[in-house]
Amino acid sequence: MMQLKKNDIHQLEITGYTADGMGVARLEGRVIFVPRTIRGERWNVQLLKVNKNVAWGRGVELLTPSPARIEPDCPHFGPCGGCQFRHMDYAEELEAKRQQVEDALRRIGGADVTVDTIHGANGTCRYRNKVQFPVAGAADNVRLGLFRSRSHQVLDVTDCLLQSEGANHLGRALKGWMEQNAVAPYDETTGRGFVRHLFVRSNRAGQHLACVVVNSKTLPNEGGLVSALRSAEPGLVGVVLNVNREDTNVVLGDRYRTLWGEDRLEQTLCGKQFRLSVPSFFQINPDQTEVLYGRAVEFAGLTGSETVLDLYCGIGTISLALADHAGKVIGAEIVPEAIEDAKENAARNGVTNAEFFCGDAGEIAKKLANDGVHPDVICVDPPRKGLAPGVTDILADMVPERIVYVSCDPATLARDVKLLAQRGYRLVKAEAVDLFPRTHHVESVALLYRNALLHT
Repeated sequence: MMQLKKNDIHQLEITGYTADGMGVARLEGRVIFVPRTIRGERWNVQLLKVNKNVAWGRGVELLTPSPARIEPDCPHFGPCGGCQFRHMDYAEELEAKRQQVEDALRRIGGADVTVDTIHGANGTCRYRNKVQFPVAGAADNVRLGLFRSRSHQVLDVTDCLLQSEGANHLGRALKGWMEQNAVAPYDETTGRGFVRHLFVRSNRAGQHLACVVVNSKTLPNEGGLVSALRSAEPGLVGVVLNVNREDTNVVLGDRYRTLWGEDRLEQTLCGKQFRLSVPSFFQINPDQTEVLYGRAVEFAGLTGSETVLDLYCGIGTISLALADHAGKVIGAEIVPEAIEDAKENAARNGVTNAEFFCGDAGEIAKKLANDGVHPDVICVDPPRKGLAPGVTDILADMVPERIVYVSCDPATLARDVKLLAQRGYRLVKAEAVDLFPRTHHVESVALLYRNALLHT
């Protein structure tokens, strides 16, 4: 094996993609990661970092471009860490994501499955209904936007193409108000300054809820801030102040104060109405979420009589979609506020065959067993880290006929599929759904059957 050295330049062919969207090449037995490249391309690549088995490089000369290569439509692409795929057409991006899900299930999950479907979005811009703009800089030179790629340095982005125009209006208005009033951004190295983040929720009706995250109980000239935000965006329905004085990367603190208007935003999904507070979990792309939940309901194979357990139910979005087709749905979630929201959402939408419990998966399983309840189908939609330790055993011990797994991380999905296989559940189908166009993130939905049922 030849010795690779930093700053050496090698001619390489890109053969695939990493899970975070970088191109992959190989040289002398090592894997080389090269951002903003496309499979099939040949590049002169300068090595930037060399480890024993892998190296990182940057393309310095494109020798053979891919037919899928396009001119990025955002001036911040590259330095900004928000998007990874603006240099390729959407068809190539979808194939990269489909392959990512299939590779994870085969390589990590040991599953003999082909992911032959990825559901692409009708639009790749302005689809996000939530944004958290970090704020940095000085009182007379505020930076508000997104983090630079692989750093915590804030890049000033005045018009992010992933966000609604209203959210961008509010970002520019907050930046202008801070500079006019000499309100200093929070400095994470010193712990001083006022404004940490601007959090904006948007809905399909063009309304917006703004939350300004601060390092103090009050802000100077709060009335002027409200006026600036209202003038910038007519669709604004409320302004909330959130206090976060902790030395942490967590965006939101636990104290809220409404400065003006509403502290919640109405949103529609799958024909249902939801009221969202600032910290409520809700999928980012409503159009594609309806596709994702539709596939989950289809995979569940409901006939109207089944009992369904929805673990990690959040505010009940999937539970209410399942309730239209099931005999009974039981939602479980460990966050008390989310369960209260789920109950309110069920009542608001006239859903009477869904009930919700607060607790971890083990507690809920024991309660159901003691009550003589045995779910026919279990649906899970865990966070990015996947199912909590031991939950796969809990699912298997309840002996459902089918498990529907909605995932935002192919690697943890594959890990859990392998664990479930050890308990007698076989993956029979998986599809990918693109909720996050132009970024490396991809959702998927998988169907697992109890092995005994596959032979009856």
